[in-house]
Amino acid sequence: MDPRQRLGDLSTSIDMAVRGNQAEMWTALPGIIQSFNASAMTCEVQPALQGVLSDPKTGQASNTNLPLLVDCPVCFPGWGGVSLTFPIAKGDECLVVFASRCIDAWWQSGGVQPQMAYRMHDLSDGFVVAGVRSKPRVLSGISATAAQLRSDDGETMIELDPAAQKLRLVAPGGIEFVGPVDLGGTGGLGVARIGDTVSGGVITSGSSEVKAV
Repeated sequence: MDPRQRLGDLSTSIDMAVRGNQAEMWTALPGIIQSFNASAMTCEVQPALQGVLSDPKTGQASNTNLPLLVDCPVCFPGWGGVSLTFPIAKGDECLVVFASRCIDAWWQSGGVQPQMAYRMHDLSDGFVVAGVRSKPRVLSGISATAAQLRSDDGETMIELDPAAQKLRLVAPGGIEFVGPVDLGGTGGLGVARIGDTVSGGVITSGSSEVKAV
């Protein structure tokens, strides 16, 4: 038995009741992706923090995994008809944020909907925020001056440096253009067309090549 249960103090009883309610209130947890449904834009996530179970007879506490969180909508940045998406793989880390009310009706139909269930801060109502990392998985070589869209190893990237007013592309595998792209301007790079590729300063179109100058 918890020693506090033997006390008749009112303030202790109130404190225990409040803590009991807090224990059932979920706000946010780190998680580990188990699967990603790209067509539905949802994930299955294993919470990365364990819960604690207490044996009612002995009072002995033990750690246990929380249940798998299913059908969690993924939050990709996007507004005004434009979105930025990322591949999501099993084992990726994330942050799961739990809505204060049931999201089922909204998730299925969009718009303003009534609550399908009157649950609050429940594990069933999680949103996945990608990009959260534990210390063993932090990225190396993050720029302190430029914005980057990059591979984890930093070998491939698009970098925008606002101070230098420069855009830098690093692509060891080359650059492929799908659609007409005007590479003229002051650099005089010529024009790339549908299906063209650019590698090593050379635009390749079928059997012809145009060297970038």
